[in-house]
Amino acid sequence: MIRRRSLLTAAGLGGAALALPGTTPLATPALATPAPGGAGAPIDLPAPTAGRPVGTVSLHLVDGSRQDPFAPAPGPRELMVQLWYPAAGTAGRPRAPYTTARVASAMERDAFLDQGTLGRMRPTARLGAPALPGALPLLLLGHGRKGGRSNCTALAEDLAAHGYLVASVDHTYDAAAVEFPDGRVVHSVLEDEPADWDAAERKEIAARVADLRFVTTELTTGRTALRHPALPGADPRRIGVFGHSMGGAAAAEAVRQDRRFAAGLDMDGGFYGSPVADEGLDRPFLLLTALADHETWQRWRSHQRGWGRQLLQRDSGHLSFTDRPYSAGPGHFADHVPRELYAALFGTISPARSSALARAYVRAHFDRFLRGRPSPLLNAPSPRHPEISFVWSRG
Repeated sequence: MIRRRSLLTAAGLGGAALALPGTTPLATPALATPAPGGAGAPIDLPAPTAGRPVGTVSLHLVDGSRQDPFAPAPGPRELMVQLWYPAAGTAGRPRAPYTTARVASAMERDAFLDQGTLGRMRPTARLGAPALPGALPLLLLGHGRKGGRSNCTALAEDLAAHGYLVASVDHTYDAAAVEFPDGRVVHSVLEDEPADWDAAERKEIAARVADLRFVTTELTTGRTALRHPALPGADPRRIGVFGHSMGGAAAAEAVRQDRRFAAGLDMDGGFYGSPVADEGLDRPFLLLTALADHETWQRWRSHQRGWGRQLLQRDSGHLSFTDRPYSAGPGHFADHVPRELYAALFGTISPARSSALARAYVRAHFDRFLRGRPSPLLNAPSPRHPEISFVWSRG
């Protein structure tokens, strides 16, 4: 039986974490229509909705100011971060892989996908393409529990094509697998069923928020920005943070802790591991959900002080906001899991439609609060997007 707490803390990479006790069980809808792609065929992610080319690079960052809270031996916190950005051109630059072969193998095993599925995923971005000059609004992106930095590639590429610098963080020892430049591969050490969920979530959220704050510093005023002038520039006055599932919960706590984050957004993540549900936030925050409601969201609504919205995406599942719907069909995920789990994770919405909705509303939110570009999408239901309903509004 799929429980709400499990869905709101898991990235969906494994089934065990989704069988934990919680609140009211979910109903079982019909299965989603899988993305196309026969055996061995490329699985193309949707192209960005703007015609501007997109580049991507990966960075290995070391935070020498803190010890890794999950590492088996004492040592500084190491992270892999992927940047997506508007490119000046892509001539001679190869198409970026979805992830590394070794990370893909680990993720496929944990996610009950056929081996080789993620290697067939084809993003749009080009490796190392030169960045457009100038300082770009910066968006920090966090993955779900036991997920990975590539999980929302289609969304990140679209934001980059529209002029954002998107920095997606692999939260080491939380992510399913992280490969460092020297060949080391670090796997998740998180328990599927912690004896004390509250304590586990507090530790995980604290580590994630520290990661996000460190990466923000590195890309704006830190050593990375100073030592690598060829990297795309980040505007320290225009910074947002968002994420899926546990990544969304961490985004909310990052806004609570750090005033550099002007706005935040959570895609179907329960507000676990922090005081956000009981304190609210004093800056703009958008909650996009597949579940109709949740007790942590209800508490947040009662305490939110800044602008806020909770929007429900009809016919969706917990993973509909990520790239996973594109790999689930070709990777035969439904053959390996109960029908109830598949339905709870993907709903009935098509991958292409779910991507279009996430791209439209995430961009509208950050365009409004980082660029001063209001959008009617955030004011009232849209006849062009009938799947989105307004659960709650403030401001």
